[in-house]
Amino acid sequence: MSSIPTSATSLPTAPVPPADGTAQAGYYQRHIFFCLNERKNGEACCAQHDAFAGFDRCKQRVKEAGLAGPGQVRVNKAGCLDRCAAGPVAVVYPEAVWYSFVDAQDIDEIVESHLKNGKVVERLLTPPHLGR
Repeated sequence: MSSIPTSATSLPTAPVPPADGTAQAGYYQRHIFFCLNERKNGEACCAQHDAFAGFDRCKQRVKEAGLAGPGQVRVNKAGCLDRCAAGPVAVVYPEAVWYSFVDAQDIDEIVESHLKNGKVVERLLTPPHLGR
């Protein structure tokens, strides 16, 4: 895994697509994927930690902030991201920054700091050793 930028570091931005809506390689500046996996066998999973609420909150906040759409941010559902022990988790690409979150305030901080301003929220970083 590459080194994780600090909160003092601005992250690079991807090219913004043309205003005419034509697609290109950098169609979205960032994607945030939320693990919404639910295990039926009782094993730890993000769904046990209300990951759906975090996903819904993020979609709402991104939209309210005017960050949704081409050239900006896409909020995505994901199946198992294999970081169950740190759940619930979300990962922001293209930077590959992993977050563990607890509540709506954590999501708000990720949206404002990282998705809007390109600054990593260090206090919410998923510890690198936590996997499944």
